[in-house]
Amino acid sequence: MSEFNEYNSENQSYRRTTKVKKSGHPILTVLLSMAMGLAAGAGGSYYVLSHYGTSGETDSTTVEYQTSTSTTHASQNTTSGSLTITEAAAKAAPSTVEIVTEASSTSYGFFGGTYTTQSAGSGVIISTDGYIITNNHVIEGATSITVTLYDGTEYEAELVGTDSKSDIAVLKINADNLTAATIGDSSTVAAGDTAIVIGNPLGTLGGTVTNGIISAASREITVDGETMELIQTDAAINSGNSGGGLFDGDGNLIGIVNMKDSGTTSSGAVIEGLGFAIPINTAMEVAEQLIEYGKVVNRPTIGVYLQTLSQASGQYPAGLYITGVVEGSPAEDAGLQAYDRIIAIDDTEVDSYETLSRYLNTKEVGDVITLTIVRDNETQKVEITLGSSN
Repeated sequence: MSEFNEYNSENQSYRRTTKVKKSGHPILTVLLSMAMGLAAGAGGSYYVLSHYGTSGETDSTTVEYQTSTSTTHASQNTTSGSLTITEAAAKAAPSTVEIVTEASSTSYGFFGGTYTTQSAGSGVIISTDGYIITNNHVIEGATSITVTLYDGTEYEAELVGTDSKSDIAVLKINADNLTAATIGDSSTVAAGDTAIVIGNPLGTLGGTVTNGIISAASREITVDGETMELIQTDAAINSGNSGGGLFDGDGNLIGIVNMKDSGTTSSGAVIEGLGFAIPINTAMEVAEQLIEYGKVVNRPTIGVYLQTLSQASGQYPAGLYITGVVEGSPAEDAGLQAYDRIIAIDDTEVDSYETLSRYLNTKEVGDVITLTIVRDNETQKVEITLGSSN
């Protein structure tokens, strides 16, 4: 059970927010677009966003990130390089922040009304002038966002941009000369390396440090139909840690904590020590585009809305159906229509959104794919040039 960590401070209770599919109308539309791939991450080359546009614009945001200089992997265990865990945590902790959000909700009935609820999470400062990276699910639906720095200073934060597909969001506070995290290179992470997690567990314990090891450098996890390649760690992660930092033994930021598995298995066995983080190379690539454009703009897309039928419904067999086509999209150009059933992409059989999304994760804008569809009980092949999500 994949669990997003969230703390409800309105009634001082913990809430397990597990991402599950909602029941409802059988035609649920989901915009198909490719998940962000890993960035190159060669030796700390995150001096980006200057002249990042693709249409000849020269007005663009330039944000400088502090990056690590090491490009090679070193065995870490209890120490890494010249730093102990204590020293690495002391280096990383000032870049972590506490995040408290408020959201309005309405209930109906005799005692109905509008209520304000609070939730808490974590974040990491990525630039000295106040850009902060966190999870989309930490700030989703928030009407106000308050950030508390390591030294206790509070700021109202502006939402710069958010991306639900990668579960990454970027905030901005009006501050200068902040301590920003040193950006590591998640492509060099290996199982057995030191792992240090710093965040705001339970929404009340900001700056908490836990440590362990990297359990797996790349673990494929599917949440709400989206397949993510995540770093797995056994460092303790609790409600409120979401959006916080996963650091290596040198105190370099290598991931953004976003989920854990907890509870029990079907046999009753207790699940322990399964935490996950978005690799920093992935997270920073998304964050850079959110800062520049307010959204991810280079994600390849077909341009369709989809619904998976897990079992036959009337005249429609189980499978993956197109429920709508985005105007001006590659799908429209290729002649795809609502109620087309996708059964293959290139040579890969397709029976669900997860299968199609996983395959598209390997593609780029401009690549040509072949969809095999069934329309009016006839099978046909359609060539599509993948477009951009902007």
